[in-house]
Amino acid sequence: SGDLLYKVLHATGFASQPVSRSVDGGLTLKGAYVTAAVRCAPPDNKPAREEIRNCREYLERELEYLRGVRVVVALGKVAFDVYLSILRDAGSIRARGAFKFGHGREHRTAPGFPLLISSYHPSQQNTSTGRLTEPMFRQVFQKARRYLDRGFSS
Repeated sequence: SGDLLYKVLHATGFASQPVSRSVDGGLTLKGAYVTAAVRCAPPDNKPAREEIRNCREYLERELEYLRGVRVVVALGKVAFDVYLSILRDAGSIRARGAFKFGHGREHRTAPGFPLLISSYHPSQQNTSTGRLTEPMFRQVFQKARRYLDRGFSS
């Protein structure tokens, strides 16, 4: 997952290099922050509700500390659903059901909130089956880059 993610982040100007093999490998992010809705590697890459619930508070805290976020790219339906549930529980959106997951879809959540772009997760399961290709994944981050470069505020 990370190999494709950082290759595409580099190609779209969000990372200083396409790969890093160690902590001191020199890769830095530019105008981007990578986090996870679930912080474990569950069997078959399918986290249980309990795992999602246990990890959610970490994501909530990270989101509280981030300032000036204008675009959120949710990698996979789990991340998409967790992010929207956080917005719903905070009263920022009425209902999660108003938003449909789809690769490359843009979602306007609430005034003053970042643009949400949904993407298939770059898991080996998705890339080896062709459900997600590198060009498809690059298009998601190109969309985020164009939005940021136009200077729009959410």
